[in-house]
Amino acid sequence: MARILVTGSTDGIGLKTARDLQELGHDVVFHARSQERANALEGSPEGLAGKPEVLVADFGDLEQTRAMGRSAGAFDVVIHNAGIGGQPERVETGDGIERTFQVNVLAPYILTALMPRPQRLIYLTSGLESVGVANLGDLQYQSRLWHGMQAYSDSKLHDVALAFAVARLWPEVLSNAVDPGWIRTKLGGPNATDDLPEGAETQVWLATGDGDALVTGKYFKRRQELPANPAASDVQFQDGLLQACAQLTGVSL
Repeated sequence: MARILVTGSTDGIGLKTARDLQELGHDVVFHARSQERANALEGSPEGLAGKPEVLVADFGDLEQTRAMGRSAGAFDVVIHNAGIGGQPERVETGDGIERTFQVNVLAPYILTALMPRPQRLIYLTSGLESVGVANLGDLQYQSRLWHGMQAYSDSKLHDVALAFAVARLWPEVLSNAVDPGWIRTKLGGPNATDDLPEGAETQVWLATGDGDALVTGKYFKRRQELPANPAASDVQFQDGLLQACAQLTGVSL
């Protein structure tokens, strides 16, 4: 039995992933962005193995994210599932950071840096990482014209680069990225092409599997390794991204 943290696991792909892992007999810890969402999860145990253990932190708040990283404890596996989609307008958080970048990139970076190293790390990305732009000079769209879906695509490229950088720097940890597909969830929308079980399957396999699942520095969809955006494998880009994240968060990997 493994102890596994799934971020963003009060609904959608994250909740399905956590439930599937519980059904396999693992000790799963959930994460909610607010106490209200945690209470709702704890009050709706249908499909859950007992009352869930839930960590609470709003990833749009650096201090809450750092506090979770320092206090969460050790896990065998961490699945970085939490994220937000393309935003219609550029919005800065209370930390003065563009929200998509903070939630989708800085949050998994902070948790990776502050939590004890697990045996396996899984970072959720999107097929849109393929059109992400590796622009270290303007990660937060301070100069470029705002485009919500492009900012989202960029953030998903950053997540793959983070997974690959961790695989390179921490060879004892299995670190991989997963495209769950376009799933019919609140984030994916009603026009998405894939069903919820498909969106969780690969993460569960990488978190618990043997054989072909015991790899690192790879990008998967439906258990199949795919080529990622070439920028994600560029060591100079990886190091530049890590440096930018460290400067913004005060946390070094």
